Amino acid sequence: MVRVEIFTTPWCSYCLSAKRLLAQKGVAFEETDVSGDMALRRAMMERAAGRHTVPQIFINGRHIGGSDELHALDRAGKLDPLLAA
Repeated sequence: MVRVEIFTTPWCSYCLSAKRLLAQKGVAFEETDVSGDMALRRAMMERAAGRHTVPQIFINGRHIGGSDELHALDRAGKLDPLLAA
């Protein structure tokens, strides 16, 4: 089963867009709100090679990037194979 992790904040429209795409594909995901916890945000940044913006998305431990990268993978036909792994 695929493991999808998404680091978000409640007011982020890009986070909503990424979660909507995943939901449309019927994919369950683990969401971590980093808005009020600097330790969680630092952990996210460490895993995401220093990227501090949200969302940061990981599929089976692999850093995908943010919403733009997630949607680009979908447009290129590369997201579904990752989600099926």
